[in-house]
Amino acid sequence: MSHTNYNEDNIKSLDWKEHIRLRPGMYIGKLGNGNNPDDGIYILIKEILDNSIDEFVMGFGKKIELNITDEGRVQIRDYGRGIPLGKVVDCVSKINTGGKYDSKAFKKSVGLNGVGTKAVNALSEEFTVYAVRDGMKKEAFFRCGELIRDEKPRKSDERNGTYIEFLPDHTIFKSYTFNPEFVEEQLWNYAFLNTGLTLHYNKKRIKSDNGLKDLLENKAKSEKLLYPIIHLQDDDIEMAMSHSNQYGEEYYSFVNGQHTTQGGTHLAAYREALVATIRNFYNKNYDVRDIRTSIVSAISIKVEEPVFESQTKTKLGSTHIAPDGQTIRTFMNDFISTKLENFLYRNEAVAEIILKKIKQSEKERKEIAGIKKIAKEKAKIAAVHNKKLRDCKYHLNDKKGKEEDRRKSTIFITEGDSASGSITQAREVDYQAIFSLRGKPLNCFGMSKKIVYQNEELNLLQHALQIEDGLEGLRYNNVVIASDADVDGMHIRLLILTFFLQFFPDLVREGHLYILETPIFRVRNKKETIYCYSEAEKSAAAAKLGKTAEITRFKGLGEISPNEFGHFIGEDMKLAPVTLGNKVKIEDLLTYYMGKNTVERQEFIIDNLRVELDTAEKETSITSEKESLQEAVAV
Repeated sequence: MSHTNYNEDNIKSLDWKEHIRLRPGMYIGKLGNGNNPDDGIYILIKEILDNSIDEFVMGFGKKIELNITDEGRVQIRDYGRGIPLGKVVDCVSKINTGGKYDSKAFKKSVGLNGVGTKAVNALSEEFTVYAVRDGMKKEAFFRCGELIRDEKPRKSDERNGTYIEFLPDHTIFKSYTFNPEFVEEQLWNYAFLNTGLTLHYNKKRIKSDNGLKDLLENKAKSEKLLYPIIHLQDDDIEMAMSHSNQYGEEYYSFVNGQHTTQGGTHLAAYREALVATIRNFYNKNYDVRDIRTSIVSAISIKVEEPVFESQTKTKLGSTHIAPDGQTIRTFMNDFISTKLENFLYRNEAVAEIILKKIKQSEKERKEIAGIKKIAKEKAKIAAVHNKKLRDCKYHLNDKKGKEEDRRKSTIFITEGDSASGSITQAREVDYQAIFSLRGKPLNCFGMSKKIVYQNEELNLLQHALQIEDGLEGLRYNNVVIASDADVDGMHIRLLILTFFLQFFPDLVREGHLYILETPIFRVRNKKETIYCYSEAEKSAAAAKLGKTAEITRFKGLGEISPNEFGHFIGEDMKLAPVTLGNKVKIEDLLTYYMGKNTVERQEFIIDNLRVELDTAEKETSITSEKESLQEAVAV
């Protein structure tokens, strides 16, 4: 066995920008390419906006302007007090420097660690900052965190405030593009949480006057709520809630204006307080699942010196409202038990609707209770004997697992032995599992959850994911549909999407569902091999490699050898996230595409098929079914 020397030469010291550029994930989470709202380029925007929002919260500057150019250059201008001119350079380039350490000035701010803006600076090809205070302006320019030019303060007639412009570094964020919908939703969340604040995004005005009530009404465009939104608020806390007819629970949680996409102690306390209050009001010990199923709600609280579980601040770890204050759990329970109970006493019609919904859920749950136990036992036996699930060494039930490991845990849903066989041989055994479907799954649109337990394939799938009782037991962070790029494969993809949207929409809303993109063509000569994901890429590759190039069309995943497959499910794996836009109504979406074959649907398919058949090569044309549900849910 060879031994590596370990001495003083092995110990390295990095300056702040070198460390950020070497380990960007520690500061902004995953990098990504802009296809997911949690990708790094959106975190960069958030880190700058958080500081501008804190200025507004402190009572300075009611307007923030954001512009993103075609080349991906981000420009943000607020009209707060402006960074003190003598500290402009330090605040964007000297780690652990900022005004947030003075808790008297920023008691309940989002950015507390003095890191965010420096991370943006270090991860940008170009970074410009200037501050205006009382007729004077100070400006500085950086490249990859390195100070290039430090201007002396000069007179200016601009309004007070801070301007930051940055261009994400293409060597770190490779092939990135900003999705305007993700940016706009990010800004709307800021607006909902800061009534009176006006944001301008590429000249579009974004403003909310009713806080979380507006947020739920905006989300309700994609839901059919059973009763008018309950909107309650007090010092440092605000909530809005209603119920829909969909399965699952839907929450939007915030701390100090920060969207905590992974929840945390405040969301756990909120869900607990809702159950306790409902039980007390109706004087009956209803099951937790019957109370919370189909709920659509938002909760926002203010916490002094909040502790988050990561620099990206997506999950709250604080247990107390303030260092010397009451617990978040007590604070939440006091508010909900008083405000919500009083509301229900004053609004009997709403209370009746909620009770009816709880009883409906209870009835359905008891109807399937008998077959559920049998189905679970069958699933355990079938999973072993049929080898439906080829598990990985790590899964989410491992409480000792690190967060980084949890994020990597993945399950591929495939169809057929050949496809699952190729992926199984190529996969990373530690983190990647395989679930193999047998034929096309049932079109479960419009069916009750009872069918999930009665249908062997669907029951085995939910059992493999461990989501029978909700997403809290989800065994894999990434659920990936891996189907062939032909008509049958696309149909299977649609049926699986329908299953999740019908019974487990939370899986989609919380960003766990993906589509695996694999190459359609392989173009190669003796010197080089190029994998192509479209007709255009194939043409370009053929032109590059010349007349001697050999072109192979992969008609199914099983035709891709395990050695080749390793490239497509490794570090550079192309995953298209399945997301639900604000305007999408799941019921209407599934009715149109997966319901009865109406005249309108027939015309849609015929019109789109005609477009497909006009392409250069008919062999690559796939009917509009390929695009239908995928386009609607923004794959």
